[in-house]
Amino acid sequence: MTSRVAAAIDAARAEGRGAFVGYLPLGFPDLQTSIDAAVALAENGADILELGPPYSDPVMDGTVIQEATQTALAGGFRLRDTFTAVREITRRVDVPVLVMTYWNPVLQYGVDRYADDLLAAGGAGLITPDITPEAAPEWIAASERTGLDRVFLAAPTSTDERLELIAQNSTGFVYTVSTMGITGERAQLDAAARTLVARLREHGVEHACVGIGISNAEQVAGVLEYADGAIVGTALVRALRERGLEGLAETAQSLAAGTARGAN
Repeated sequence: MTSRVAAAIDAARAEGRGAFVGYLPLGFPDLQTSIDAAVALAENGADILELGPPYSDPVMDGTVIQEATQTALAGGFRLRDTFTAVREITRRVDVPVLVMTYWNPVLQYGVDRYADDLLAAGGAGLITPDITPEAAPEWIAASERTGLDRVFLAAPTSTDERLELIAQNSTGFVYTVSTMGITGERAQLDAAARTLVARLREHGVEHACVGIGISNAEQVAGVLEYADGAIVGTALVRALRERGLEGLAETAQSLAAGTARGAN
Protein backbone atom coordinates (compact mmCIF):
# COMPACT_ATOMS: atom_id res chain seq x y z
CA MET A 1 0.00 0.00 0.00
CA THR A 2 1.24 3.45 -0.83
CA SER A 3 1.81 5.70 2.12
CA ARG A 4 -0.24 8.91 1.82
CA VAL A 5 2.30 10.62 4.06
CA ALA A 6 5.29 9.61 1.92
CA ALA A 7 3.28 10.63 -1.17
CA ALA A 8 2.73 14.13 0.31
CA ILE A 9 6.49 14.48 0.95
CA ASP A 10 7.25 13.29 -2.59
CA ALA A 11 4.69 15.72 -4.03
CA ALA A 12 6.37 18.62 -2.19
CA ARG A 13 9.75 17.43 -3.46
CA ALA A 14 8.41 17.35 -7.04
CA GLU A 15 7.45 21.01 -6.58
CA GLY A 16 11.02 21.81 -5.55
CA ARG A 17 10.42 22.18 -1.84
CA GLY A 18 10.52 20.37 1.46
CA ALA A 19 7.40 19.31 3.35
CA PHE A 20 5.89 21.38 6.16
CA VAL A 21 4.43 19.20 8.92
CA GLY A 22 2.25 21.17 11.34
CA TYR A 23 1.36 19.99 14.85
CA LEU A 24 -1.67 21.06 16.89
CA PRO A 25 -3.20 19.61 20.06
CA LEU A 26 -6.78 18.37 19.68
CA GLY A 27 -9.39 19.96 21.93
CA PHE A 28 -7.56 23.30 22.29
CA PRO A 29 -9.03 25.76 23.06
CA ASP A 30 -12.09 23.54 22.47
CA LEU A 31 -12.85 20.63 20.14
CA GLN A 32 -14.52 22.57 17.30
CA THR A 33 -11.88 25.32 17.28
CA SER A 34 -9.13 22.69 17.19
CA ILE A 35 -10.81 21.14 14.13
CA ASP A 36 -11.10 24.56 12.43
CA ALA A 37 -7.46 25.27 13.36
CA ALA A 38 -6.25 22.04 11.72
CA VAL A 39 -8.23 22.92 8.57
CA ALA A 40 -6.74 26.44 8.59
CA LEU A 41 -3.26 24.95 8.95
CA ALA A 42 -3.83 22.67 5.93
CA GLU A 43 -5.26 25.56 3.90
CA ASN A 44 -2.25 27.76 4.67
CA GLY A 45 0.64 25.58 3.65
CA ALA A 46 0.89 22.45 5.81
CA ASP A 47 1.55 19.33 3.71
CA ILE A 48 0.90 16.94 6.60
CA LEU A 49 -1.09 17.47 9.79
CA GLU A 50 0.09 16.04 13.10
CA LEU A 51 -2.65 16.10 15.72
CA GLY A 52 -2.06 15.39 19.39
CA PRO A 53 -4.88 14.07 21.57
CA PRO A 54 -4.28 15.53 25.06
CA TYR A 55 -2.66 13.20 27.56
CA SER A 56 -2.47 13.57 31.33
CA ASP A 57 1.29 13.02 31.51
CA PRO A 58 2.84 14.62 28.40
CA VAL A 59 6.49 13.89 29.23
CA MET A 60 7.88 15.13 25.90
CA ASP A 61 6.02 18.39 25.55
CA GLY A 62 7.17 21.89 26.43
CA THR A 63 5.17 24.36 28.49
CA VAL A 64 3.11 25.93 25.68
CA ILE A 65 1.84 22.53 24.50
CA GLN A 66 1.40 21.22 28.06
CA GLU A 67 -0.80 24.20 28.95
CA ALA A 68 -2.90 23.68 25.81
CA THR A 69 -3.24 20.00 26.71
CA GLN A 70 -4.43 20.85 30.23
CA THR A 71 -7.01 23.25 28.78
CA ALA A 72 -8.28 20.51 26.46
CA LEU A 73 -8.55 17.94 29.27
CA ALA A 74 -10.27 20.46 31.54
CA GLY A 75 -12.70 21.11 28.68
CA GLY A 76 -13.75 17.48 28.79
CA PHE A 77 -11.80 15.99 25.86
CA ARG A 78 -12.36 12.23 25.53
CA LEU A 79 -10.29 9.75 23.53
CA ARG A 80 -13.15 9.09 21.09
CA ASP A 81 -13.14 12.82 20.20
CA THR A 82 -9.89 12.07 18.33
CA PHE A 83 -11.80 10.12 15.68
CA THR A 84 -14.58 12.73 15.48
CA ALA A 85 -11.97 15.42 14.86
CA VAL A 86 -10.00 13.41 12.28
CA ARG A 87 -13.23 12.55 10.43
CA GLU A 88 -14.30 16.19 10.16
CA ILE A 89 -10.83 17.46 9.22
CA THR A 90 -10.30 14.85 6.48
CA ARG A 91 -13.78 15.61 5.11
CA ARG A 92 -12.79 19.28 4.74
CA VAL A 93 -9.17 19.06 3.54
CA ASP A 94 -7.17 16.59 1.51
CA VAL A 95 -4.00 16.61 3.64
CA PRO A 96 -2.86 13.39 5.37
CA VAL A 97 -3.58 13.42 9.11
CA LEU A 98 -1.25 11.67 11.54
CA VAL A 99 -2.20 11.28 15.19
CA MET A 100 0.70 11.79 17.58
CA THR A 101 -0.15 9.80 20.66
CA TYR A 102 1.44 8.36 23.75
CA TRP A 103 1.06 4.59 23.76
CA ASN A 104 -0.99 4.03 26.91
CA PRO A 105 -4.29 5.46 25.51
CA VAL A 106 -3.94 3.23 22.41
CA LEU A 107 -3.43 0.15 24.60
CA GLN A 108 -6.39 1.04 26.79
CA TYR A 109 -8.61 1.58 23.75
CA GLY A 110 -7.37 -1.63 22.09
CA VAL A 111 -4.69 -1.52 19.39
CA ASP A 112 -6.79 -3.11 16.62
CA ARG A 113 -9.87 -1.10 17.51
CA TYR A 114 -7.82 2.12 17.53
CA ALA A 115 -6.33 1.31 14.11
CA ASP A 116 -9.75 0.43 12.64
CA ASP A 117 -11.41 3.58 14.02
CA LEU A 118 -8.55 5.81 12.84
CA LEU A 119 -8.72 4.29 9.35
CA ALA A 120 -12.52 4.68 9.25
CA ALA A 121 -12.14 8.36 10.23
CA GLY A 122 -9.77 8.96 7.31
CA GLY A 123 -6.55 9.11 9.36
CA ALA A 124 -3.20 8.30 7.76
CA GLY A 125 -1.33 6.78 10.70
CA LEU A 126 0.27 7.25 14.11
CA ILE A 127 3.37 8.95 15.45
CA THR A 128 4.32 7.09 18.63
CA PRO A 129 6.91 9.04 20.65
CA ASP A 130 7.15 6.71 23.64
CA ILE A 131 7.24 3.26 22.03
CA THR A 132 10.08 1.66 20.08
CA PRO A 133 9.67 -0.83 17.21
CA GLU A 134 10.72 -3.84 19.28
CA ALA A 135 7.99 -3.05 21.82
CA ALA A 136 5.33 -2.53 19.15
CA PRO A 137 4.61 -5.88 17.42
CA GLU A 138 0.85 -5.48 17.97
CA TRP A 139 0.84 -2.02 16.39
CA ILE A 140 3.11 -3.11 13.51
CA ALA A 141 0.67 -5.94 12.73
CA ALA A 142 -2.38 -3.65 12.96
CA SER A 143 -0.80 -1.01 10.74
CA GLU A 144 0.22 -3.59 8.14
CA ARG A 145 -3.35 -4.87 8.10
CA THR A 146 -4.91 -1.41 7.77
CA GLY A 147 -2.24 0.37 5.68
CA LEU A 148 -1.79 3.07 8.35
CA ASP A 149 1.64 4.70 8.63
CA ARG A 150 3.95 3.98 11.57
CA VAL A 151 6.16 6.93 12.41
CA PHE A 152 8.83 6.10 15.00
CA LEU A 153 11.23 8.60 16.56
CA ALA A 154 15.00 8.65 16.14
CA ALA A 155 17.20 10.66 18.52
CA PRO A 156 20.86 11.75 18.35
CA THR A 157 21.56 9.28 21.16
CA SER A 158 20.11 6.29 19.22
CA THR A 159 22.60 3.48 18.53
CA ASP A 160 23.14 2.24 14.96
CA GLU A 161 21.32 -0.94 15.90
CA ARG A 162 18.31 1.10 17.07
CA LEU A 163 18.40 3.29 13.93
CA GLU A 164 18.37 0.14 11.77
CA LEU A 165 15.24 -1.09 13.61
CA ILE A 166 13.58 2.31 13.21
CA ALA A 167 14.49 2.45 9.52
CA GLN A 168 13.08 -1.04 8.88
CA ASN A 169 9.85 -0.47 10.78
CA SER A 170 8.89 3.13 10.02
CA THR A 171 6.60 4.08 7.14
CA GLY A 172 5.68 7.58 5.99
CA PHE A 173 8.78 9.15 7.51
CA VAL A 174 11.13 8.88 10.45
CA TYR A 175 10.53 11.59 13.06
CA THR A 176 14.00 12.95 13.65
CA VAL A 177 14.40 14.61 17.03
CA SER A 178 16.85 17.49 16.71
CA THR A 179 17.67 17.86 20.39
CA MET A 180 17.26 15.67 23.39
CA GLY A 181 14.68 16.92 25.82
CA ILE A 182 11.26 18.50 25.57
CA THR A 183 9.72 20.24 22.59
CA GLY A 184 9.78 24.01 22.26
CA GLU A 185 11.50 26.69 20.26
CA ARG A 186 15.28 26.85 20.07
CA ALA A 187 17.27 29.85 18.90
CA GLN A 188 19.82 27.59 17.24
CA LEU A 189 18.87 24.21 15.87
CA ASP A 190 21.24 21.49 16.90
CA ALA A 191 23.89 20.32 14.49
CA ALA A 192 22.98 16.92 15.95
CA ALA A 193 19.90 16.86 13.69
CA ARG A 194 22.02 17.10 10.53
CA THR A 195 24.29 14.26 11.72
CA LEU A 196 21.29 12.14 12.70
CA VAL A 197 19.63 12.53 9.28
CA ALA A 198 22.93 11.52 7.61
CA ARG A 199 23.05 8.41 9.84
CA LEU A 200 19.43 7.56 8.96
CA ARG A 201 20.27 7.85 5.24
CA GLU A 202 23.01 5.25 5.79
CA HIS A 203 20.28 2.94 7.06
CA GLY A 204 18.22 3.52 3.91
CA VAL A 205 15.71 6.07 5.24
CA GLU A 206 14.16 7.96 2.31
CA HIS A 207 11.92 10.33 4.27
CA ALA A 208 13.28 12.02 7.39
CA CYS A 209 11.43 14.95 8.96
CA VAL A 210 13.04 17.01 11.71
CA GLY A 211 11.05 18.25 14.69
CA ILE A 212 11.58 19.95 18.04
CA GLY A 213 12.85 23.50 18.07
CA ILE A 214 11.74 24.91 14.70
CA SER A 215 9.90 28.20 15.03
CA ASN A 216 10.43 30.39 11.95
CA ALA A 217 10.82 30.25 8.16
CA GLU A 218 14.61 30.61 8.40
CA GLN A 219 14.87 27.54 10.62
CA VAL A 220 12.48 25.65 8.31
CA ALA A 221 14.77 26.49 5.36
CA GLY A 222 17.85 25.48 7.37
CA VAL A 223 16.44 22.06 8.22
CA LEU A 224 15.27 21.45 4.64
CA GLU A 225 18.85 21.77 3.39
CA TYR A 226 19.31 18.17 4.60
CA ALA A 227 15.91 16.80 5.66
CA ASP A 228 12.71 16.05 3.72
CA GLY A 229 10.35 17.83 6.06
CA ALA A 230 10.25 20.33 8.93
CA ILE A 231 7.89 19.72 11.85
CA VAL A 232 6.58 22.76 13.74
CA GLY A 233 4.43 22.66 16.87
CA THR A 234 5.03 25.20 19.62
CA ALA A 235 5.11 28.26 17.32
CA LEU A 236 1.72 27.26 15.85
CA VAL A 237 0.13 26.53 19.24
CA ARG A 238 1.36 29.88 20.54
CA ALA A 239 -0.08 31.69 17.49
CA LEU A 240 -3.45 29.99 17.98
CA ARG A 241 -3.45 30.78 21.70
CA GLU A 242 -2.50 34.43 21.30
CA ARG A 243 -4.05 35.42 17.97
CA GLY A 244 -6.71 32.83 17.20
CA LEU A 245 -7.36 31.23 13.82
CA GLU A 246 -6.22 34.30 11.90
CA GLY A 247 -2.89 34.40 13.73
CA LEU A 248 -2.44 30.68 13.17
CA ALA A 249 -3.09 31.05 9.42
CA GLU A 250 -0.56 33.90 9.16
CA THR A 251 2.09 31.95 11.08
CA ALA A 252 1.50 28.86 8.91
CA GLN A 253 1.91 30.92 5.72
CA SER A 254 5.10 32.47 7.00
CA LEU A 255 6.56 29.05 7.96
CA ALA A 256 5.51 27.54 4.62
CA ALA A 257 7.48 30.30 2.87
CA GLY A 258 10.64 28.66 4.21
CA THR A 259 10.02 25.36 2.38
CA ALA A 260 11.17 26.37 -1.11
CA ARG A 261 14.54 24.81 -1.95
CA GLY A 262 17.14 27.42 -2.75
CA ALA A 263 14.83 30.12 -1.33
CA ASN A 264 17.73 31.69 0.57
